[in-house]
Amino acid sequence: MGDAFSLSRRRLLQAGAALGGAMLLPGLMHSAWAAGSDKPEQETVRVGFIPLTDCAPLAIASLKGFDKKYGITLVPSKEASWAAVRDKLVNGELDAAHVLYGLLYGLELGIASKPQAMANLMTLNRNGQAITLSAELQEKGGTDLPALKKLIGQSAPGAYTFAHTFPTGTHAMWLYYWLASGGIHPFDDVRTVVVPPPQMVMNMRIGNMVGFCVGEPWNARAINDRIGFTAATTQDIWPEHPEKVLGTRREWVEQNPNTSRALVAALIDAARWIEASAENKRETAQILSRRGWLNTKEQYLTGRMLGEYDNGIGRRWQDAHPMRFYAEGEVTFPWISDGMWFLTQFRRWGLLKTEPDYQAIAQRINRTDIWKEAAQAVGGITPPSSLFRSSTLMDGTVWNGSDPEGYARSFAIQRRGA
Repeated sequence: MGDAFSLSRRRLLQAGAALGGAMLLPGLMHSAWAAGSDKPEQETVRVGFIPLTDCAPLAIASLKGFDKKYGITLVPSKEASWAAVRDKLVNGELDAAHVLYGLLYGLELGIASKPQAMANLMTLNRNGQAITLSAELQEKGGTDLPALKKLIGQSAPGAYTFAHTFPTGTHAMWLYYWLASGGIHPFDDVRTVVVPPPQMVMNMRIGNMVGFCVGEPWNARAINDRIGFTAATTQDIWPEHPEKVLGTRREWVEQNPNTSRALVAALIDAARWIEASAENKRETAQILSRRGWLNTKEQYLTGRMLGEYDNGIGRRWQDAHPMRFYAEGEVTFPWISDGMWFLTQFRRWGLLKTEPDYQAIAQRINRTDIWKEAAQAVGGITPPSSLFRSSTLMDGTVWNGSDPEGYARSFAIQRRGA
């Protein structure tokens, strides 16, 4: 950790010596940082996103000028599906993307496509996704896991269909974990399908599935359209879980280390702005509602961005673990243990047939070195003292990165042959 910070510190001191007292002027330090030996190799950066609330740091960095502060210009590219994001990342049409944590890891391991060396530059957000069940299930009394298990048990295997957004993605892992915690096998007892986030509500409306896991605002939209209710938030499953990340190809980072650092710095700064006040969050929701971003009503975004939840069937609450983007910088750190957790679930569900080198893979993908230099440039962020953190999930299991294979094998419900 010290090496990365020392390098940035030396460069900043060199710039300070050249500019003298002028460095005291607001914003000038960053201009100098971007103009000297640390000047971005690539000034224009094309970054893909899916229309979801958690693309907010990209929108704010682009529209509020945080990109220019670090010497780059962001060109956001709205994509139709996670598969499209994957393909454009791999073929170089996108330099980086707002992407599912598990999608990035699936690409690295060749279980989401042809193997491709990838890099996770930062975590974009925590929490803020949900599992929506249909009004049809509500009418049958299936409003919680015990009741849902009973309903599913009364029908032939696969009679009920659930949707997520990508085979190795976060939403698949949250859905599988939630179902399994209630004794429902996500591969043997129900059928699962992949549906792009913006198409979830429409597909539930026409009866293609009885449940889905997706990011906002589509869960709130299902409630507004009276076709479903929130059965669980993903922070119910894992409080403070990692969600979207800033993903790119490892080759791009190697060719553009200064650009990578500037990109991360811009998005960290934007995340800090979002969380600076409730008013900033409201403004972010208003921005995201525009046609070029989510193209939806502001009312679908604001409440849950502020942590104000209504499950659609009578319960309202202020969530203790709302969608977070910054939290003094901690949210943005690409924890090694977070990446390892997804590998344990790939193993649990048979996506990995043999035991992987959990820690080595996560350290290869999660570029804590780039994050540390970017955080130093932003300022006011204390790096964590460890690359691992401890979390307790909904079923009482504790994940801290130790004995990952034992953890993966500890669950009563796993995929047969895994």
